[in-house]
Amino acid sequence: MTENQRSTLSACFSLAIILFALFVTQRFVLPLLWAAILCIATWPLYLRALRMLGGREILAAALVTIVAALVFITPLVLGISQAAHQAPALAQLVADANTEGWAAPAWLLRIPMAGDAIYNWWQATLGQPHGLAHLLQDSSVGHMQSASEVLKRVGSGTLHRLIDIGFAFLCLFFFYKDGHALQGQTNALGAHLIGAERWSLYALKVPVAVRATVNGLVLVGLAEGVLLGIGYQFAGVPSAVLWAAANGVLAIIPFGAPLAFGAVAALLLYQGNAAAAAAIVAWGAVVLFVADHFVRPTIIGNATKLPFLAVLLGILGGVETLGLIGLFVGPVVMTLFVTLWHEEKRFRHAPHQTP
Repeated sequence: MTENQRSTLSACFSLAIILFALFVTQRFVLPLLWAAILCIATWPLYLRALRMLGGREILAAALVTIVAALVFITPLVLGISQAAHQAPALAQLVADANTEGWAAPAWLLRIPMAGDAIYNWWQATLGQPHGLAHLLQDSSVGHMQSASEVLKRVGSGTLHRLIDIGFAFLCLFFFYKDGHALQGQTNALGAHLIGAERWSLYALKVPVAVRATVNGLVLVGLAEGVLLGIGYQFAGVPSAVLWAAANGVLAIIPFGAPLAFGAVAALLLYQGNAAAAAAIVAWGAVVLFVADHFVRPTIIGNATKLPFLAVLLGILGGVETLGLIGLFVGPVVMTLFVTLWHEEKRFRHAPHQTP
């Protein structure tokens, strides 16, 4: 057997092991990715805790994991508790709207020019029995005939997500504890595959991109939820805390915040409070404009040295292809792509050495 054949077989053997490992652990790939992103984003905090605790890795890892869990899980628990109080009434509303129809509000007729058309469309679709199911044909609304079925489906999905969250934080602890060893092994493998100099160039970009994306998306999104929640309180929105929590989650996704405050405005309008609805739309537009056009591009773009269009394509493309995890993976991929682009430019313009 020649050396080339042996190298090819060795590469195939390594690839087969990697693919089989991914196949075995595919159920846990998503929590592992979340844990890795959170570990990279909070790694400086772990290093600080490690120094404060005299290099005791297990204690520092446990402490930072608990802090991270409190920071990320506490808003989730508050939102779930608020939702639990409203769940029976909301589930009954959805079930009744599906089985009996949802009558169109009379104020639709007062909308200039398009009021009659909107009112007639509502009556022909949502106003008919099972009209909501026909409107949302790709969902399971049509199978929800009672409030108990709605709660059962929502509860099952919530329990599944909670298990994933718990496993992600368990992985996060071990990522902290064994982070130095994992980083050393990854650097050694990357340097072996593409060379030490080139690997160091790319390895420095990934943590910066992850931290900038977490700060620009998560923290700014939560800040939007707080600011809009204050507006909901002043406007007298029912369950303002729940709506603010939903707004904070949706604001993480680009163009997701308008869905939340638009729904709040629609609820107020449905209740006949047009002035409060207009105020919520105006306040939401101001908060969204400042966050999406100034704060986020500054945080993400300045840290990663990415053009705004690359940031936007990375975020939207990541969500489209990978779901919520793509919010963080997309900008990292675009950062690596722009790094490769500049690297190729430097290579083309580098002076050629004569033999």
